[in-house]
Amino acid sequence: MTSTTLHAGLVGYGFAGQTFHAPVLSAVNGLELGAIMTSQADKAHADWPGAAIVPDLAALLAQPGIDLIVVAAPNDAHFPVAKAALEAGKHVVVDKPFTLDAAQAGELAALAVRQGRLLSVYQNRRFDADFLTLRDVLASGRIGRPVYFESHFDRFRPQVRERWREQAVPGAGLWVDLGAHLVDQAVQLFGRPDTLQLDTAALRDGAQVEDHFHALLRYDSGPHAPLRVVLHASTLAAHAAPRYILHGTNGSYVKHGTDPQEDALRAGGKPGSEGWGVDPLPGELKVAAVDDWVQSSTWPNRAGNYVDYYVAVRDAILGSGPNPVPPEQAVALMELLDLGARSAREGRALPT
Repeated sequence: MTSTTLHAGLVGYGFAGQTFHAPVLSAVNGLELGAIMTSQADKAHADWPGAAIVPDLAALLAQPGIDLIVVAAPNDAHFPVAKAALEAGKHVVVDKPFTLDAAQAGELAALAVRQGRLLSVYQNRRFDADFLTLRDVLASGRIGRPVYFESHFDRFRPQVRERWREQAVPGAGLWVDLGAHLVDQAVQLFGRPDTLQLDTAALRDGAQVEDHFHALLRYDSGPHAPLRVVLHASTLAAHAAPRYILHGTNGSYVKHGTDPQEDALRAGGKPGSEGWGVDPLPGELKVAAVDDWVQSSTWPNRAGNYVDYYVAVRDAILGSGPNPVPPEQAVALMELLDLGARSAREGRALPT
């Protein structure tokens, strides 16, 4: 428990603000949603009657007692909003992707240092049940040395919707949307790859931006070499591939299904409620036994909890813990996302 209450101002009350930020940060003891900047004033007030509802960033930054600004606006607004908030002396959390490119990311990181303020990126998928469980599998050593890893985020959304994420505007497309999660997870597990090769496509009828990507990360040096990592996402996968496929020198681990927190939040679930973040579908582990016989077993899942991200943000602001996603990690990720986009344009693998 903490006796200090920090007050957050939320920029944007679209899908990300409503679903992934407002209910999650409000579940943290010592962190309160104090104000929301949105054009959907009636909805925001109905959902959060105790928060001030304001029409623009200037009004939000002028609200008394706001310690933290959470940027959940469209991707092309991340940089200017975060910059203005830092210049106003606020701590800042930015939804992923951090910015439109690594140059903007580096500028914000340097500004946060000069201002002496926390700057962090909401990489909530580090707190997925399946990812936390995968880390346990790797740490156990049961599969031996990892040699091949696939990470899929497949969905079936055949209709192109009228929303900025699917229109030809800066910051749109699946690579910076889901790629920001999958690349981050791969780097958390194995570090920076030696090369990255990305293929993207717009496969749906009427698609304006890429709705499919397939990335190959090669690790030919360092502690995990040789290792190959495949990252894949599609919006036309009615029959989704396994979420994870991990092969090692002593066995394999396969996990189907995705973390349940997004669906629970979409349905109005409250973080911290009974059974929160529990994934009922265990992964399957197969490891070598005697005489080339393979022993198969299930691997129980850890519970996921996006609230842990904001708990860590609270503690970092109060000086009692590390930033859960520090700016240097966010800048490095933007460099890889930029490199992937260049790889797709040039049709070749590029050194990182």
